[in-house]
Amino acid sequence: MATPHHRVVIVGTGFSGLGMAIRLAQRGDHDYVVLEKADEVGGTWRDNRYPGCACDVPSRLYSFSFAQFPRWSRDFATAGEIWSYLRQVADRYAVRDRIEFGADLRAAEFDETTGRWTLTAGDGRQWTCDALVLGAGALHEPRLPDIEGLESFAGELAHTARWPEGTELAGRRVGVVGTGASAVQVVPEVAPVASHTTVFQRTAAWTMTKHDQEWSPTRQRLFARWPALQRLVRWRTYWSLEARAPLFVRLPGLARFVERIALRELAAAVPDPETRAALTPDYRIGCKRILLSNDYWPTFARPDVSLVTDPIVRVEPDAVVTADGTRHEVDVLVLGTGFDVNGSTDRIDIRGLGGRTLADAWSGGMHTNLGITVAGFPELYLLLGPNTGLGHNSVVTMIEFATDYVLKAIDRGAAGPHVTTRRAQDAFTREMVRRSRHTIWVTGCRSWYLDEFGNNTALWPGSTLGYWLRTRRLDDSQFEVVSPGRHSPAKESVDAQGI
Repeated sequence: MATPHHRVVIVGTGFSGLGMAIRLAQRGDHDYVVLEKADEVGGTWRDNRYPGCACDVPSRLYSFSFAQFPRWSRDFATAGEIWSYLRQVADRYAVRDRIEFGADLRAAEFDETTGRWTLTAGDGRQWTCDALVLGAGALHEPRLPDIEGLESFAGELAHTARWPEGTELAGRRVGVVGTGASAVQVVPEVAPVASHTTVFQRTAAWTMTKHDQEWSPTRQRLFARWPALQRLVRWRTYWSLEARAPLFVRLPGLARFVERIALRELAAAVPDPETRAALTPDYRIGCKRILLSNDYWPTFARPDVSLVTDPIVRVEPDAVVTADGTRHEVDVLVLGTGFDVNGSTDRIDIRGLGGRTLADAWSGGMHTNLGITVAGFPELYLLLGPNTGLGHNSVVTMIEFATDYVLKAIDRGAAGPHVTTRRAQDAFTREMVRRSRHTIWVTGCRSWYLDEFGNNTALWPGSTLGYWLRTRRLDDSQFEVVSPGRHSPAKESVDAQGI
């Protein structure tokens, strides 16, 4: 049987993958297929089902601009609602019949002779394509902590990104490892039902009030009847969030004023001075992700909740042992330890010109041009790639801007495969290093925003409007045509320090 060929192959069915598929379908281009490793669409919002899981961006903005949803239950939708929204969108725009479920892409190799990508799934199925779009995202491959004896734990072990169905918490002793975005949501849900909750904190987290209101039936009816009204509210929300960009990228000194507000909230929530001191971060607010919660800090005022700041040294079958020698007995151990942000690409053997792997190309840092293209990898496009995440607004806007850019690039590539130039990629890398130097993300804390070399490779150091201006047109000078059999990858020009 001949290997099926498509003009475009998309990987993933979260916001990135579905958005790309829908935009292709909207313009009448149906020569594409979407590869999805799971048995349903949804990406991050399909995989994260832990108690309390919700978005920290307002629902009216954390959705496609072309597919507004008038019946969110509240300002900040739960994970279940967002997953339901993505399933509805897939059905509404009839892209399901273009999705290959259970297709876990494990290898992608560019053939310089044919100018095509050959793709291989874990089960051996293959496809070829002219353009490969990776929309697998970064927040779904769980990162397991390197703790001695973790595999020996005899109770229930749950990672927030792989929450086991039927996990029973009521009346049990629960330990939660981590205090990041997932833990801040799960702890307030666990504490009221567990017999005792122990939170193991390595780094205190900045949290701020989550102004979360329920949507009344009247509001839902108004938005359903007059979509223009919802679009108006969406734009107001967009600009109010966009106004926060200077705090992160230009005027980090403003963080001190925001910290005062947060510390007042902490003082009101936690009366015990010792616990309050332990919960007070020692870094600038915004250096790590600012977490939104109305009930995380108040949870530590409960008598059945303990905060442990001594490092974990090992896990035993029925307990977590900390550096002070204390055995904290637990029946359920919840790992809120985040994600392997490189997991989506690391698990795929991607080979470009000259057989060079993406892992090798990125051994000195995740270098791209505009977070979308990579030198040496023709007709490979990333959605929500390096330096396109946000600390102040909805990443769905960034996904849509990048998608428009990719569509233009794919059209240009119809005349033959193109690859971004090393010069363009090096210039963008240097720009990201330079523009990140004075942002709040490099003020001294440890976060997943920074790579092993201390460079910001996660977030866009500017406004979303600025990214739109950069991606609304295709600069042909940043690309070169790939001549069959005559192109080989050049040595990386920008070193690990991004200089």
